Amino acid sequence: MSEPKGRGGDWTPPRAKGAPALPGQHSVSEPKGRGGDWTEERGTSDEGRSGLEAARRRASGEELTSVEDHLAEILGTIVPLAPTELSLGDVLGLVLAEDVAAASALPSFDNSAMDGYAVHVEDVAAATEENPVTLPVVAEVAAGDTGAYALPPGTSIKIMTGAMLPHGTEAIVPVEWTDGGSARVTIRAKADYGHAVRLAGGDAKAGEVLVTEGTRLRPMHIAVIAAAGRGAVLVRPRPRVVVLSTGSELAEPGAPIVPGRIWDSNSYMIAAAAQEAGCLAYREAIVRDHPDEVLPAIEDQLARADLMITTGGVSMGGEHDVVKAALQRLGTIAFRKVAMQPGMPQGFGTIAAAPQVPQEERQSRRFRREAFDVGEPESPAGDGERVPIFTLPGNPVSAYVSFQVFARPAIGALQAYDGLGLESVQAELTGPLRSPPGRRSFLRGVLDRSRGLITPLTGQGSHQVATLGKANALVVVPEWVAQMAEGDTAEVLVLP
Repeated sequence: MSEPKGRGGDWTPPRAKGAPALPGQHSVSEPKGRGGDWTEERGTSDEGRSGLEAARRRASGEELTSVEDHLAEILGTIVPLAPTELSLGDVLGLVLAEDVAAASALPSFDNSAMDGYAVHVEDVAAATEENPVTLPVVAEVAAGDTGAYALPPGTSIKIMTGAMLPHGTEAIVPVEWTDGGSARVTIRAKADYGHAVRLAGGDAKAGEVLVTEGTRLRPMHIAVIAAAGRGAVLVRPRPRVVVLSTGSELAEPGAPIVPGRIWDSNSYMIAAAAQEAGCLAYREAIVRDHPDEVLPAIEDQLARADLMITTGGVSMGGEHDVVKAALQRLGTIAFRKVAMQPGMPQGFGTIAAAPQVPQEERQSRRFRREAFDVGEPESPAGDGERVPIFTLPGNPVSAYVSFQVFARPAIGALQAYDGLGLESVQAELTGPLRSPPGRRSFLRGVLDRSRGLITPLTGQGSHQVATLGKANALVVVPEWVAQMAEGDTAEVLVLP
């Protein structure tokens, strides 16, 4: 697979090497109360799992790529986008590409933590509720006042929260401990040294790193950066994701349909998922199953894409695999079967604009089945900047699960960020479930986090989008487990 070019400096993709920490790779505990009847179909030893899976693959005549291997290859291909400087108003949700340090101490001057009166401790040491102390008020300092003030012994200065301390101040008496006087103030309690005083550097020292590179910026981070005096920072830009749905059976939602046609849900779903993951998402119009339309549609979008996602047109051995045909010309794409359900047919690679083709030649292209065979591209793209592309299955649940398991981490990698994967928790099953041997299943369910329970939903077909709308989590069933019982503990991925 060709490495994308022009996307930033050297960087080791997260979890691209070694054993990726991926959904479902954790071992599953033996079901409660099973004892000796924990069989090969229910589970097996670490030594036997690889042999069991290999035997099943040989028996079925198909070699499957593991979820780990497919994702590792994806993350090993992605190169982060080059950093850009943006103002603080535009960086929410973006990933910081530099360390932000305090240019000066925070706060940069001694100041008052409360509204009250600046005093010498000795002058108020005897103050009590029964025997208050009265002091003259010789000045008033408001927040933002840059004047130089000094506090003579035996006096007080009225001061506001955040105002710079007058020279000689030893403590602040809160206004609540006084009568609030303007010319003279009656103080009913003593204040110890340093009471309600904020010292320069008490929050952060000059040069101290406040927010580290690789942080996904949230409101509190932006507050810290602004407090450090920075109006702009280097960040990884928001990835631009272009989504294409292919299929002659598709119609735009809102349009009338006839038997044999369906409304397109995939492109809206995937574009929304990309937006939820922090991207700028562009949904393109439905593309019919014809290479004369698929190829130009993909080519036309490359200039504004950091990542492309197609759905449909990638079935294994189908007669209308037009996405495969189009991508043979544009770049190097690997189409494979991944050991998962739903979402077994997957494609990923990088693409670049094909050489310019005269319009008359484009119009003369015709559908040829032999061009759909997976292999080296007949007219490989040049060595310019290449764009990663996912070709996801056409069934909506397959497309959605594939996005969450593969595309979402890739979006994080574009930003040099490894924290975009789905949260994984453990929960107890409220009912039984089954899974095909040799494949990792991602089954829709309803998670009750407060009780630690996960309820598998009925209707787990990859076409059953209504069930997807009821789910807030995916139950992960490892490849070596064929069924799980009520009460078993399962890994659960929390949907965003």
